[in-house]
Amino acid sequence: MSQRRLHPLLVLFAVVLLTVPWLLLRGLGFVASLPTLAVIATSGVAVIGAAFVLTWGAETAEMDVPRSFALAVLAIIAVAPEYAVDALYAFEAGAAPGTAASENAANLAVANMTGANRILVGLGWSLIALYAVYRAGTGGREVTRREGLLSTAVSLERRVSVEVVFLGVATVYAFFIPLNGGIGAVDAIFLVGLYAAYVVVVLRSETTHEPQLGVPAYLQGLPRARRIAAILLMFAFSAAVILLAVKPFAKGLEVLGPRLGLSSFFMIQWVAPLASESPEFIATAYLVNKARTTAAFNALISSKLNQWTLLIGTLVVVYSISLGYYGVLEFNQKQAGEIWLTAAQSFFAITLLVDFEITVGEALALLALFGLQFIPFFGTYEGLLLFSGVYIVLGVGILAVRRRAVVDLVRTAREYVLRPTEAERDHAGAD
Repeated sequence: MSQRRLHPLLVLFAVVLLTVPWLLLRGLGFVASLPTLAVIATSGVAVIGAAFVLTWGAETAEMDVPRSFALAVLAIIAVAPEYAVDALYAFEAGAAPGTAASENAANLAVANMTGANRILVGLGWSLIALYAVYRAGTGGREVTRREGLLSTAVSLERRVSVEVVFLGVATVYAFFIPLNGGIGAVDAIFLVGLYAAYVVVVLRSETTHEPQLGVPAYLQGLPRARRIAAILLMFAFSAAVILLAVKPFAKGLEVLGPRLGLSSFFMIQWVAPLASESPEFIATAYLVNKARTTAAFNALISSKLNQWTLLIGTLVVVYSISLGYYGVLEFNQKQAGEIWLTAAQSFFAITLLVDFEITVGEALALLALFGLQFIPFFGTYEGLLLFSGVYIVLGVGILAVRRRAVVDLVRTAREYVLRPTEAERDHAGAD
């Protein structure tokens, strides 16, 4: 006897209901009177619901726009709370220039940004890869089984070469940011311009029509006007819920931290970004669960790229707006070390993907190295520099072994960038 499935709209409605308790509490002004754990629970469940709506919207949009662009939109919305938190500290830094409070806020803005980037790679990339292997079971087109578990690899489609190359350029540039003593206009112009170029490239990509299931399949069957309206509504709704829920969720964790013996600075650098990255982790885990591992990594790499470009570049803009005139967002020596370590981790992670796969052993190494940074010595400036050196040495060694793969990666990315669009091919055929 076949099992009767729920109508996709009922499934969508049920997921939207997850966000209702938080929205009601927020709208009625009851949040301030709630216990910390209640705030964390209700806002966290709302984030989960919004993440599913966001992912379904992105999957539905793949019928009308290039998949990479749809996933880039997903990535931006999913990490929007991180932008909000960082913008808050950058604005506070510009509100009282020359004071200790301003200096502390600027350092917190950098610390929150570097923590978010390292969490996204150290936890996100590694755990999603391991989850993909786990979900693949005995095999699958996106997992290559080899002798020895550590050699089993998640295989990525070659179109991710575009994201990897753009991220590589942003990573190389990031090494030079601390040399200027702060984030300035040149950094903003280069990094924001780099992301704009990436968006132009992915918009030129072809749209894909991979068969979908459940909610995305139902929505893709709607007339185009209704489908686009549904996509825009889902994006707007999920973005609003995420922005309304993640900051209280993160703040709740910050309040809970000292009760558990953790410093507020630690909470701002690590726990708050972990909370703000949660929609991204939920969305990509969902994609892996649907055997769409390349799409999951595409979203993760796109998230890293937009945080490593737009997030850094817009910090100085927000700071200058608060300041009332242009100013460089300065940070102390330790935060310079944090940026170098974040760039070094990014460099190492990129070298793992140059051959379009990441093995179980590499994912575990990425995860283990992320964990090692919490050893107290590596929290000092000297420790940050030493740890950066470890990442760089390992990355250079991998590139030396995979130098042919690097050439192939760049060539593949170039082919995707220069490939004619569907409209251009149609026009050439007509001529």
